Amino acid sequence: MKQYMEHAHGNTLTLRSIGIDTYRENIIYMRADCHVCRSEGFSALTRLVVRHGPKNIIATLNVVHSQLLAHGEAGLSLEAFRRLGAAEGDTVSVAHLDPITSLGFVRAKMYGNELSADNLRAIITDVTAGRYSNIELAAFLVACSGDHLNENEIISLTEAMIASGKHLDWGQGPVMDKHCVGGLPGNRTTPIVVSIAAAAGLTIPKTSSRAITSPAGTADAMETMAPVDLDLDRMREVVKREGGCIVWGGAVDLSPADDILISVEKALDIDSEGQMIASVLSKKAAAGSTHVVIDIPVGATAKVRSQEEARSIGARMEVVAKAIGLQLRVILSDGSQPVGRGIGPALEAQDVLAVLRNDKDAPRDLRDRALTLAGVMLEMAGKCTAGSGIDKARSILESGEAVKKFMAICEAQGGFTEPGVAPHRYDVLADHEGVVRSVDNRRLARIAKLAGAPKALTAGIHFHAPIGKHISKGELLFTIHAEAQGELDYAIAYMKQENSTIQYD
Repeated sequence: MKQYMEHAHGNTLTLRSIGIDTYRENIIYMRADCHVCRSEGFSALTRLVVRHGPKNIIATLNVVHSQLLAHGEAGLSLEAFRRLGAAEGDTVSVAHLDPITSLGFVRAKMYGNELSADNLRAIITDVTAGRYSNIELAAFLVACSGDHLNENEIISLTEAMIASGKHLDWGQGPVMDKHCVGGLPGNRTTPIVVSIAAAAGLTIPKTSSRAITSPAGTADAMETMAPVDLDLDRMREVVKREGGCIVWGGAVDLSPADDILISVEKALDIDSEGQMIASVLSKKAAAGSTHVVIDIPVGATAKVRSQEEARSIGARMEVVAKAIGLQLRVILSDGSQPVGRGIGPALEAQDVLAVLRNDKDAPRDLRDRALTLAGVMLEMAGKCTAGSGIDKARSILESGEAVKKFMAICEAQGGFTEPGVAPHRYDVLADHEGVVRSVDNRRLARIAKLAGAPKALTAGIHFHAPIGKHISKGELLFTIHAEAQGELDYAIAYMKQENSTIQYD
């Protein structure tokens, strides 16, 4: 069934650029006394089909009660202009959007009904086509949040998300990948693992995400060292040349429904178990991976807070992975405190480089965790015998092969750049002596985000107080980095209100 009405050929308006950024949402702006608004009965938040030549998008109407637009004009958000391929002065036609059948399935889920594979395919098809508003996307995400998706629903959701975009094929041989479920500041193991695996001769086309609720995603950190917005053809060239890459998944159109859902999850600050599993595994399958290592950090202030919950997620991931043809290994790791010292894109990149360069003061915890994951990957791929993976990975790292491969990948992606340093800093000092007993990961992440991370690439936190460390009065606990004084002041104000971020006695 067509999702728009065909009677709107006379409902034409001339486009005017008003320069409003609405992130991923298509918005159309029309005067309240516009002849089209009045004749069609449009009101604020009406969902409309906007057509420009052979292209059309679905946009949400915002009504203007001012002289911002002249009679006969319509404005579009920057995102809507981009998706429609239109320019100021072009004409568009507008029409009502027909009712979206799949929203009925979302409402059914809100009342606790199980969604079939057909239901989920219909929902994801409409999400990918841009037929859902952010409010409707939020309704779907909330209806599926918590533990509201069973294994069959997660499998069907994963398959629907894979089908929503392109699917890469790298030919014969194992194609490796890894993922951390997140919730732990720092923990930027991916560039290290990819470099070791590629140096060992494995194929590892790593597509990574930007931050959802954290101060940095892998793509954010990598972007401080090399371009990550590679299209599919360029990504293929890099992998063919170097065996691996580290690129932003959103640029290569893999599981595009997931990118749309993530943008709303970020605003809601939610990341439910079923959605997370479907998100992670759909991206891995779409990227052509055959073998995947999953890191699940467990800690009181991590995303996953108990061993029981971690085992449940791991077991569900294994079931879904088997259903879609992936070989999976799940590793449960310590999530009690940040990994490495940097929290924020450039600061985490500095840790990565220190490990790859075998610097004497490189963060040991980040190095050890990356070697563990890389070791499992090498064993899965048959590059070494069971139990010898960590030693093999360590040898590749300490020989300099890993950093050489990392620099080659960066050059292939567009050139290496040293991460920058923020101009504004504030040292947080201990007000008494003691031993660090606990660290609140969420509060540290919040401080880093208030300081400007991840949009401000050099903003964040440099952490100096791991659990077990003896702290003297006046000793440095952490340093806040910011690119603007106002953001630094904002982070400091929050930090002073939350004085339990690091517990030491």
